[in-house]
Amino acid sequence: MAHPVTRDALIAQHLKILEGLQYSSGLFAASKKGMGEGYDKAWLRDNFYECLAFEVLGDYATVHKTYRAILDIFKKHEYKIDYAIAQKPQYTHQYIHPRYDPETFDEYWEEWGNKQNDSIGCVLFELGNLEMRAPGSALESDDDRRVVQKLVWYLSTLEYWHDEDSGMWEENEELHASSVGACVAGLKSIARVAGIEVPAELIQKGEAFLHKILPRESRQKFVDLALLSLIWPYDVVTNQERSDILEHVEYHLLRERGVIRYKGDRYFNRNEDGVSEEAEWTFGLSWLAIIYEKLGDTQKAKRFLDEARRTATPRGLPELFFSDSSEHNENTPLGWSESLFVVALHDLNNQAERT
Repeated sequence: MAHPVTRDALIAQHLKILEGLQYSSGLFAASKKGMGEGYDKAWLRDNFYECLAFEVLGDYATVHKTYRAILDIFKKHEYKIDYAIAQKPQYTHQYIHPRYDPETFDEYWEEWGNKQNDSIGCVLFELGNLEMRAPGSALESDDDRRVVQKLVWYLSTLEYWHDEDSGMWEENEELHASSVGACVAGLKSIARVAGIEVPAELIQKGEAFLHKILPRESRQKFVDLALLSLIWPYDVVTNQERSDILEHVEYHLLRERGVIRYKGDRYFNRNEDGVSEEAEWTFGLSWLAIIYEKLGDTQKAKRFLDEARRTATPRGLPELFFSDSSEHNENTPLGWSESLFVVALHDLNNQAERT
């Protein structure tokens, strides 16, 4: 009889898959290298989520290597940040770009919904956390601190709390709670770092918007998978907002092999009307497992982790499954899915040891 695979073995297996997505520069591809759909590029947001697995396992060398590369990206394109600080960008290409060549750090110029304010928020969030853990470990020089301070002024010039962007899914421009929340979390985190100036009103204006719009994601979207980020890792919601978000996500978006991003999502939707058959994203299951473990609901956390585990393939966790189908798309493994799966496995492992 075959022996069951332990959680430690699963963590090692999926961490190895995730490590295979990292370039020598320190940046991670979104999916396997050489992908025809462009997922071999490096997104700021994806790198943030891909690093969470290494952070939870205490591998800060890998995390610091990635953020060293991200800071070098900002320095390479500092002229663009300066321009955007001097006057609010009028055109999409004037915003800080969300994705780069992982080896040259050059921007990609094709149109892709490139206004993504949350990508700056998440970087500030993690840099603040790393500095609190070990001052000087992430921001090693005056150059580092200078460019990070400019990211704060950049969000200020944008007036991010009412700046429409393309959001986590890089689509229609509107005010997204998930984007504003990422900026709030990032500013609160980096404000703890000595020498970085963050005016209190810069955070307060973002919080005011959040509490006005939540639990909605935007005017067009009542509920969205992206809202889970405001619970974890960002923790910028009230208890009631958190309860409402979880209730809405589970009732409206949860499916057998994942969580749909939102109602009417056309990405890999096989129904031409776009009303149904939304694709089921695997990392939504791990995300829910992580959140429920942190809320102390171990039973629900284990349920979602088991469901996430059933989506794994020999090559890793796919980006998504087609609606009501065992067929997944070719973006396998998706680094973001691998990382959240590792975090969920680790958290439930530790919980089991405590009990």
